[in-house]
Amino acid sequence: MSERAARRAIVALLKRIRVGELVVREGATRRVFGSGLPRATVTVRSPAVWTALLRGGRGLGESYVDRLWDADDLTAVIEIAARNLGGIDRLRGRLLPLTGALRRLRTLNVRNTPARSRHDIAAHYDLGNDMFELMLDETMMYSCAVFERPKMTLAEASRAKLDRICAKLDLGRHDHVVEIGSGWGGFAIHAASTRGCRVTTTTISREQRELAQARVDEAGLGDRVTILGEDYRHLRGRFDKLVSLEMIEAVGWKDFGTYFASCSRLLAPDGAMALQAITIDDRLYELDKASRTFIRDWVFPNGCLPSVEVIAREVARSGDLRVVDLEDITEHYPETLRRWRLNVEANAARLAALGYDERFQRLWRFYLCYCEAGFIARRIGDVQVVLAKPRWTGTVEPHEAALSLAG
Repeated sequence: MSERAARRAIVALLKRIRVGELVVREGATRRVFGSGLPRATVTVRSPAVWTALLRGGRGLGESYVDRLWDADDLTAVIEIAARNLGGIDRLRGRLLPLTGALRRLRTLNVRNTPARSRHDIAAHYDLGNDMFELMLDETMMYSCAVFERPKMTLAEASRAKLDRICAKLDLGRHDHVVEIGSGWGGFAIHAASTRGCRVTTTTISREQRELAQARVDEAGLGDRVTILGEDYRHLRGRFDKLVSLEMIEAVGWKDFGTYFASCSRLLAPDGAMALQAITIDDRLYELDKASRTFIRDWVFPNGCLPSVEVIAREVARSGDLRVVDLEDITEHYPETLRRWRLNVEANAARLAALGYDERFQRLWRFYLCYCEAGFIARRIGDVQVVLAKPRWTGTVEPHEAALSLAG
């Protein structure tokens, strides 16, 4: 399609904006679409953007990375898009019988084998510990924090989240905990140092494991924390408790059952598990799983967000775990992502000196804003779920009210 025809097609879509206001500047031309909040102004730097936008969210992200357009508020641009996708979602739903069949055919022989999982994890988590240290706080937690009080630092909110997890499982010095997805050792260090428990944790990222081990040694916790490099499917033993913080998104939709069966197998008959998971709206799960998206192509290869319904269904089908508690912490993710993004922007020069060029930084800025907008618009969410084995006799205390960040 020519750029002129593509522009007409995209402008026709922009005229259907019902939530938010988007100002588009192209040369001397200024056009306003929609009204109200959120508001954003986009500056078109190349007419090639119009053809790129025909590829949907993937094209939006790729054209931003390629500097075909800029915005005064990137998160607001993506939020406006997210809040006006109802018609496109309905069209995708009507086409699902056809697109779903084609997707199943395309992915018939594609599985997240241990070898493929290592490759995909390396593509994201082995980008360099220096970069993540500049983006995250000193806890090195790369998952949603919980802002329980006004003016909390990101590190304080990360520790509040970890305390929440420890409390839900009632961790104590007699517990041996297995963690699937070590990150950089944040949970293991926190749980061992504050609760006195033993933690066996695993990551298939080489760089994560190296830094996590160094941090454990520095904290003097080598006698209480063991870091493995095993795929979750290869773990052996029985543990009192299990923790997995935003790792399930890397499992792949074909292997959710395998994941929960593995968790059930690793737990003692009276054990319990705390899961923190990024989820997608139940109504969007079938539309989204295995679709080509900006995130899957450029950030998390072969990832897939479960929905709450999918989690409940796969838990019921796989092993003998049962859901005993669920807390929605979605409202805290936009602020978490905003803090990460501000850290990246504040350290732009240092990142460039480390070899992370402008294109890479634009990619990560779009990724962080893309996720922030998704949580604001509630197309995606974040939950903490407690799952228990049949002989578990514990209780989950009522959640203390966390600071509301809405608005």
